Amino acid sequence: MHLVIVESPAKAKTINKYLGPGYKVLASYGHVRDLPPRDGSVRPDEDFAMSWEVDAKASKRLSEIAEAAKAADRIILATDPDREGEAISWHVLDVLQQKRVVKDKPVERVVFNAITRSAVTEAMKAPRQIDMELVKAYLARRALDYLVGFTLSPVLWRKLPGARSAGRVQSVSLRLVVDREIEIERFITREYWTVEADMTSAGAPFTARLAIHEGRKLSKFDLGDEAAAAAAREAVISGAFTISAVEKKPARRSPAPPFTTSTLQQEAARKLGFSAQRTMQAAQKLYEGIDIGGETVGLITYMRTDGVQSAPEALQEARQVISGLFGADYVPESARQYRTKARNAQEAHEAIRPTSLARNPGSLRLDGDLGRLYELIWKRMLASQMESARIERTTVDLSTADGRTGLRATGQVILFDGYLKVYEEGRDDPEDEDGGRLPPLREAASAEVRVARADQHFTEPPPRYSEASLVRKMEELSIGRPSTYASILSVLRDRSYVRMEKNRFIPEDKGRLVTVFLESFFNRYVEYDFTAALEEKLDQVSAGDLDWKALLREFWGDFHGATQEVLQRSTRDVIEALNTTLGPFLFPSPGGRACPKCGTGELSLKPSRFEPFIGCSNYPECRYTRKFGPPSEEGDTPAGDRELGTDPETGQTVFLKSGRFGPFVQLGEEEKPKRASLPKGWSPETMDLEKGLRLLRLPREVGNHPEDGGVILAGIGRYGPFVQHAGVYANLQGVDEVFEVGVNRAVTLLAEKKAGGRGGRGVAEALRELGPHPVDGAPVRILAGRYGPYVKHGDVNANIPGGEDPETLTLEAATALLAARAAKAPTKGGKAKSSRATASAKPKAAPRAKPAAKPKTPAKAVRKSSPKA
Repeated sequence: MHLVIVESPAKAKTINKYLGPGYKVLASYGHVRDLPPRDGSVRPDEDFAMSWEVDAKASKRLSEIAEAAKAADRIILATDPDREGEAISWHVLDVLQQKRVVKDKPVERVVFNAITRSAVTEAMKAPRQIDMELVKAYLARRALDYLVGFTLSPVLWRKLPGARSAGRVQSVSLRLVVDREIEIERFITREYWTVEADMTSAGAPFTARLAIHEGRKLSKFDLGDEAAAAAAREAVISGAFTISAVEKKPARRSPAPPFTTSTLQQEAARKLGFSAQRTMQAAQKLYEGIDIGGETVGLITYMRTDGVQSAPEALQEARQVISGLFGADYVPESARQYRTKARNAQEAHEAIRPTSLARNPGSLRLDGDLGRLYELIWKRMLASQMESARIERTTVDLSTADGRTGLRATGQVILFDGYLKVYEEGRDDPEDEDGGRLPPLREAASAEVRVARADQHFTEPPPRYSEASLVRKMEELSIGRPSTYASILSVLRDRSYVRMEKNRFIPEDKGRLVTVFLESFFNRYVEYDFTAALEEKLDQVSAGDLDWKALLREFWGDFHGATQEVLQRSTRDVIEALNTTLGPFLFPSPGGRACPKCGTGELSLKPSRFEPFIGCSNYPECRYTRKFGPPSEEGDTPAGDRELGTDPETGQTVFLKSGRFGPFVQLGEEEKPKRASLPKGWSPETMDLEKGLRLLRLPREVGNHPEDGGVILAGIGRYGPFVQHAGVYANLQGVDEVFEVGVNRAVTLLAEKKAGGRGGRGVAEALRELGPHPVDGAPVRILAGRYGPYVKHGDVNANIPGGEDPETLTLEAATALLAARAAKAPTKGGKAKSSRATASAKPKAAPRAKPAAKPKTPAKAVRKSSPKA
């Protein structure tokens, strides 16, 4: 029997069918080991020894694989064809060697770029050994990410309260967003004008723009005000124009290559509105396979790739499909050959394409995201092998007899659409293009001005990054790897370092502060060039040109020294350095640091657990605070500490104040006055007496429950707006509903929660619906719990491990978590032991590793979440 090991259970099921009897295919469910999220998992003093930990769920799966390996004649590692896949194979083999089940059995590594019968059977004919250079590159990358995260994050926690984490790639990506925001803030708008005229020549209408005024070629800002534009407009109206030149230039537009991971994420964001995570989640399902005619077939090739080349048989099929659909004119003389830009040829796999272009998107009838993404991939691949579009660009110049005033008209005509018949690449921020078709115009013919107009314009700052443009910029600067972009952008949002508005990234105050801190004290490590150079060195490791431990030693020496230097500085010194750096932003006016309330104190940055703010140095005698950022245009007055009015019931004054944890309303000035924080989405600037009283009178009585007559309350709690009755809480959709919800709606929500939950606060809010469970068809959901996201199926709840991203968790992985949770004995006390192993960059069996020292923290202590790269 031959044992084949893959990552995904869906993949295992499909490949088992392809290989037939004599083969047993088992899934590892992704990575089986990871560095424990605590100090000492990577030990620089021991030449960067690494301790790996297998959790209880992975341990059970590895035990099943080990049992199967005992009875196997051959072990075939068939994980994904990239660096992560190579690492998983190495981890599995290392564990099997430690369990002493490999012995003298042959162990082979096979890779396939698509999950189709032909691709899998061909791969089995060409086995190889584990590529240890790729494994070493993985170990170096993992060690770097760990060392940066677990060394830099504690520095942030000590010196910058409220900061969540820092990472080797995460922090540089955040800097991109912050730098763009600073660029926008510093942008100075300039006014300029243009003059256009509606013209006719021999009865044919067209539009032309003023290009020459007073005998001089106009530049963008030559018409800087309305007076200059009006004079130019009058010159156009009074001019007698003749067509002085008609120039026609043929041009060709060639198609873009098939998708890489990065370009797929960018185009799916532009055309489909998908986030990078959503794109990769759908692509994973298309790769692993869809049931077609009773057989599961992978619909696309592997979706984590830097390559743009395609297999010869794919190119031939593309030409046949193009000819059949559009005719021979749309097929170029020879197949288009694209070359990858990846520096490391070992990772330059085939482009993302359909496994068969004969599977037309319309014939497959895929649901939702899968259908839309497959159609995008299918069209892009087809277009990449089609004939170029042929275009004719026309430029027409018009001038007066004295040559002092000249106009220009431009246009283009598509003579042959070529690949544009199927697909045109999207743009993040479209620029002005040449106009449409121009009428036939004859040189030396006269032209008449029908209407002339002067239009005012203002220069605009560069746009904020969209997900597509940020991914493109990260790839352009070689920041991270395309396969990691989805998780990086997710971390920035989860850490509340950025927010999305109209699909654009805007840095939060906390994110801006972290970036300024890192630029002030760790500038080298958030420089774009340094990050790109480090990626290049990692590529050298995977190519076998650089020793991975030499890379770590070079990095760690300087980085460790920098962190120790910052730790020795007092928090006060750090804050004062940030005050100086942020001074032009926070205190732009002369004397801007003087406290406007007490007059003697000095304003300073005040980090907090929630959001940074500006406060007075005379605290607690002076309680002046304002929001992080420059003072408002109305003056440097606090957003709080203003009266909203008088409560008609009590006669007490209602105040709006700003505290350490944000703005709040307060009733009266007693020793312990009633207070209520402003809910998310309510700004201090829009607060009035009515809103303040509504908050102060929460919780609100909705009415009596028809079943028992008990009071139903509506309020805003730690987890958002809710209705409550007899210990059952149900979430409301928004803050406004707290003040509007009626008895009928509240009873319905409470009944739904009571039916779906087990009392208490009811069922948590569903973050994602993963689909029906393969055993009983009941829904599997990801829910937001008090201590983090978890998976729910019936009465079984399973926590999602800290290293897993809820947005990319698959149904298969979720069912594995649920199965492991259900299998745990309900006895008290005992906790499943996790096995550890010390990493070695050798595939050979190693002596049994010494057990790692037990952590000093109690066994029941809650672990810190792992800082991500």
